[in-house]
Amino acid sequence: MPKKYCLAIDLQEDPALMEEYKRYHRDVWPEVKQSLGDSGILAMEIYLVLNRLFMMIETKDDFSFEAKAAADLANPKVQEWEALMGRLQKPLPNSDPNKDWKWQLAERVFEYKSS
Repeated sequence: MPKKYCLAIDLQEDPALMEEYKRYHRDVWPEVKQSLGDSGILAMEIYLVLNRLFMMIETKDDFSFEAKAAADLANPKVQEWEALMGRLQKPLPNSDPNKDWKWQLAERVFEYKSS
């Protein structure tokens, strides 16, 4: 059974940088997409409101954020992408600067499914 996660991070509050982020995501590098699939991510969407990003991911049962972070650290092209995105993103106020994963996992507080 696939798992679903929602994560959040902010963008720098600069319209030009926010547009740059959107431009990059209109044509995500193939190596980055490959790394997503290789890690067990089945689907991903990113939404923007004001300067807050929300990432929705659906993963295989055995997906691990720790394994994804380790694989990303070993992938030079993903590291290049992360460096580009890092200058456009702004960690949330309660972020742990010692973590490799900048996005923060959101807590689900409600779910509805039609019958």
